[in-house]
Amino acid sequence: MKEVKIFARAGQGAITTAAILGEALFYQGLYAYAFPHFGAARMGAPMNAFLRFDTQPVRNRSQIYNSDYIIVIEPTLVITQNCFSGLKKGGIAIVAKRENTVLDSPKDVKLVALYAEKIAMEVIGRPFSNTVLLGAFAKATGEVELENILKAVEKRFLGKPEVLKKSLEAVKRGYQAVTE
Repeated sequence: MKEVKIFARAGQGAITTAAILGEALFYQGLYAYAFPHFGAARMGAPMNAFLRFDTQPVRNRSQIYNSDYIIVIEPTLVITQNCFSGLKKGGIAIVAKRENTVLDSPKDVKLVALYAEKIAMEVIGRPFSNTVLLGAFAKATGEVELENILKAVEKRFLGKPEVLKKSLEAVKRGYQAVTE
């Protein structure tokens, strides 16, 4: 079983990120279970979303403490929420960064940092970087094909053609932003 922990502030799309990624993994032929965890239930408060996926049904419903992957939507949480603690040795961190962001990850993990908010502003016109980071996740981990992420995004934003078009482009740009 693989586990993903998503760090964001309430309102930044962490739950949507987990749901879209879970749907994409389902299209990949895997079982997935996504769920949120809230502290203070207010807009802007730090929160987490979690995702487990496997070739077998996922029965574990507990919070994730030691993940294979992390996605950090809000870069200020890297330090305040100690995002890298609990990331397994050999794990991958996909992190949105800003101009003045200092990222010191443990030496035994792979750090993929990209200007996801900048890409989101260029494509979407708003700083919603979660779809950008989904594209980056697909490229950095190899766990899910880009086509399946795009298919899950299409399903999520069905009936919202303008949001859909921009979100699909954001995913593609996030995928392209990851270099080996």
